[in-house]
Amino acid sequence: MEIDQGINNTVNIESSKETAIVVKNLYKIYKVGSNKVYALNGVDLTIEKGEFCAVVGTSGSGKSTLLNMLAGLERPSKGEIIIGGKHIEKLKENQLVKYRRENVGFIFQSFNLLPSMNALENVALPLTFKGIPKRLRLKRASKILDMVGLSTHKRHKPMEMSGGQQQRVGIARALVVNPEIIFADEPTGNLDSHTSKEVIDLMKSIVKEQKQTLIMVTHDINLANHADRVFHIIDGKIVKVERPGTNKTFK
Repeated sequence: MEIDQGINNTVNIESSKETAIVVKNLYKIYKVGSNKVYALNGVDLTIEKGEFCAVVGTSGSGKSTLLNMLAGLERPSKGEIIIGGKHIEKLKENQLVKYRRENVGFIFQSFNLLPSMNALENVALPLTFKGIPKRLRLKRASKILDMVGLSTHKRHKPMEMSGGQQQRVGIARALVVNPEIIFADEPTGNLDSHTSKEVIDLMKSIVKEQKQTLIMVTHDINLANHADRVFHIIDGKIVKVERPGTNKTFK
């Protein structure tokens, strides 16, 4: 397994059309009484367009905080996040909402499906906020459900499906807006090991086919090793970057 030297490889995004995300000197500091807690403590990383990257760490390591920063859900205390040539840390709240709506897809551990809606309706829901007519929303959702292997479950409600099927609906919902970047937060945390591998393989194959960038946070190194690169985070710092499947090792 190769340990990448790219921890501080923060190339200018404007100079490379293939660069998806650049993070420079990123901090997130919380005040707890008179103490400061560093959830992120000077993170630098570069992610290329079309990469599947995993961020691995224990609970409290900062991995979910990093994901939230990249997704525009939390603001950093200090540092830069450059996505698509834009410094998203400088965007106003309404601009962040627009950024997430137009560029980002989310896959959650708890699926977050609406129980009163069937699979087709759940997948089509994000398109409602983009003002797309109902007929076109359902047509697009149906196509994506075919892609994730749920062509016979479109009218099923969440409680009528297994955990793995529900997560496939969650993946379809993330894909339906045709995002440039997909963020997955412990996407297999509620699944057994066999179903987890199926879901990861599905995510990987679809984003490769559609040339999308996938960033997954997980505590499970075995799942992380399906990624192109694995970022290890400890106490808010990226301590090493590995390329699974290779034998070279660098500091």
